[in-house]
Amino acid sequence: MEKQSAQADFWLDQTRAQGVMRRLADYKKTVEKWRGLEKRVADITVSLPLAEEDTIFREEIASEIEAAASELDAIELDMALSSEYDARNAILAIHAGAGGTESQDWAEMLLRMYLRWAERRGYNAEILDTSPGDEAGIKSATIGISGDYAFGYLKSEHGVHRLVRLSPFDADHARHTSFVLIEVLPEAEADVDVTIDPDDLKVDVFRSSGPGGQHMQKTSSAVRITHLPTKLVVTCQSERSQHQNKEIALRILQSRLLNFELARRAEERTRLKGERIAAGWGSQIRSYILHPYRMVKDHRTDYQTGNTDAVLDGDLDGFITAYLRSIIGKEE
Repeated sequence: MEKQSAQADFWLDQTRAQGVMRRLADYKKTVEKWRGLEKRVADITVSLPLAEEDTIFREEIASEIEAAASELDAIELDMALSSEYDARNAILAIHAGAGGTESQDWAEMLLRMYLRWAERRGYNAEILDTSPGDEAGIKSATIGISGDYAFGYLKSEHGVHRLVRLSPFDADHARHTSFVLIEVLPEAEADVDVTIDPDDLKVDVFRSSGPGGQHMQKTSSAVRITHLPTKLVVTCQSERSQHQNKEIALRILQSRLLNFELARRAEERTRLKGERIAAGWGSQIRSYILHPYRMVKDHRTDYQTGNTDAVLDGDLDGFITAYLRSIIGKEE
């Protein structure tokens, strides 16, 4: 009777139950992959004596071993996507650094790069908010990216991205260095990960300002939400409706609150281990050099390529894979 009661209580909270069932389905897929590889290796082992006597069959076994090795590589990569929130959708925020027009133009280049990356993977990318630059580019942007393991893959992009190039905005075409901060947050499940007390919110409505752009709709119903306990502030001005802007702002706030809690836990673990906690922007994670030579290099993994045009057109999988392999076994 107690077991039946527990099962009934489980389904009373549909949102929580659906989250648990999604995680259960992910675990089942992982188990099925390992069992499939185990069977494949067992079949190869049984066939090895025959391969010693038959040249053609030996080539087939060699091909099968190569395929099994590739499958193992893929499963090992999945291990880097096993953290609690990796399977979630992602919210990616872009913030231009100091440097005015140069950094704002670089921020817009990165916005395009991530939109193209999402398109290549078949993910749905939605621009939730943008703040236009003073003369060109953008000061900031927030994108919602939906798809399997969107956060797990994009967490590799969190950090400062550095661009070195000849400035298109400088009459002397001098070399400039620009910085942009990329934040990547797991999308929160309302009332499961985060519960927001309406009394903790201060909501302000204001007119959006600045010139519009192809990614932005002008609106007179911009919304700013301040979460009083944490002082987190979220704005949205991309939609025409105040109601739509408030919904989007709350969605972003939920993810920021979830990330705030995850960061607090990480800092506590680090403090208990006696490790140094880095503050501020910190050093860049990746450099994009367009002059005097062309190269994109990730400073955490040393992965690099000279095909800068492909990277800026969204070809990021090499960098993402290298990062994920580097963190296997390091995340808690």
